[in-house]
Amino acid sequence: MAFQYQLLAQQLRQKILAGDIVAGQRLASLRQFSEQQNISLNTAKSCYEMLEAQGLIYVKAKSGYFVQRPSTVSGCAIDAPKHPDFKSEMREVSNLALQIEIHEAAINSKLIHLGSIQLSPNLVPAKALSRSIQRALKYSKPEDFLYSDRQGHIRLREALSAHWAEDGFHIAPELIYISNGCMPTLAVMIQSLTREGDGVIVPTPNYNGQLQMLALLNRKIVEIPANTEGFDLVRLEQAMQQSGAKVCLLTANYQNPLGFCLSNADKEKIAQLAAKYQCYVIEDDIYAECSFSMQRPLPIQYWDQEGYVVYCGSVSKSLSPSYRVGWFCLPTRLKPMHAKIILRNVSVNTPLQLGLADFIFSREYRQHLTALRPQLQQQVQQYRQFIAQAFHGIDFRLNDPQGNYALWLQFPDQINSLALYYFAAEQGINLVPGILFGEDRRYNNCIRLNAGHELSFEVQQAIQLLADWVRAELDNQAVA
Repeated sequence: MAFQYQLLAQQLRQKILAGDIVAGQRLASLRQFSEQQNISLNTAKSCYEMLEAQGLIYVKAKSGYFVQRPSTVSGCAIDAPKHPDFKSEMREVSNLALQIEIHEAAINSKLIHLGSIQLSPNLVPAKALSRSIQRALKYSKPEDFLYSDRQGHIRLREALSAHWAEDGFHIAPELIYISNGCMPTLAVMIQSLTREGDGVIVPTPNYNGQLQMLALLNRKIVEIPANTEGFDLVRLEQAMQQSGAKVCLLTANYQNPLGFCLSNADKEKIAQLAAKYQCYVIEDDIYAECSFSMQRPLPIQYWDQEGYVVYCGSVSKSLSPSYRVGWFCLPTRLKPMHAKIILRNVSVNTPLQLGLADFIFSREYRQHLTALRPQLQQQVQQYRQFIAQAFHGIDFRLNDPQGNYALWLQFPDQINSLALYYFAAEQGINLVPGILFGEDRRYNNCIRLNAGHELSFEVQQAIQLLADWVRAELDNQAVA
């Protein structure tokens, strides 16, 4: 359950972002705010401090609290990245070798963690997880030590079903399949719903790991343009209607790398389009629980009436990637594929499933998410503020995610992100160049950074090195 100051901060945040409270407007004093809301001064102070950490308000000495332009950090306006338009056509992922090379480097734990999108170990509730695993083993049954149900242990499936019901959407345990992480889940569904050579519709820039997976499965892609607000549903409909692709791979909630969250109206429309064109939507909802709001956004699956949405997810981004626990949920329409899908699915060991089920049923997972969300929000804003300082004077653009902890930086066209990647690697720094997030090198002046680790002095030095390289490169090209 959220603390009162977090709920109040969220309410004020929504009013600021909606423009109901305008930039420059003075807020009630702490004492006035505490009286208006019937809360303590400490609660009022915590609320304002949270908004201040998010870059939404600021303090003027002896004057009080004032609203700051939401996209402004430290007095410097940061524009959202621009995104090109392009023709959507079926094609192969052309840079597979580079995808694999950089993916392997991005998970190298010896480098500074700006590459792979993952939480700091300090944000993982290790002690609570340990208690849950010990309890699960203590109360396990003899049959739990035999071969497990290939669909996943019923206890974990019931736990997930109950957990999602609290967030407002309902999936029966018998429709849930436990798998070895989110990417294996997506691969199972891609292989089950398409054949080699088929196309899959994806918005780009899109998570490079998904593009790499599609290339390894010998599937083609049909790209539709995306930006920090989402993607054009008219273009999505055209692709469904004209491209020949019968599957979409979509993230509606806090997409990687842009961080957008589609409106409920857009999600409902996507579910309707999927049914109209009989085009399956494989929904990767891995970041939904990394919302900066106390309320988890609903998935596209919530509006699926005809069984054309396959809901997928994992605890990799909200808990830990090391657990390798993911899931997919088959709509009733696809239940005849059960046997074929079970053969493709990679099982997760039973003790770990039971431990995670206990973690959910004991409310520890819910408590973890309640604490994690404001921490992530504050951490992302700290990164944005430091990036604004480090890149001051450079014409750069930066997303402002409302969930997730991926940051997407765009530089002037003459900056080659692949050259920056190789420079960073020499300095022991991980990042992912934008060239991997789509075709035709259209994102070559972009990079993606992970804000899941604390903004340590080491990380600050790494970001400053990147800024110095970009600044020097621009200076050299100006002289030339």
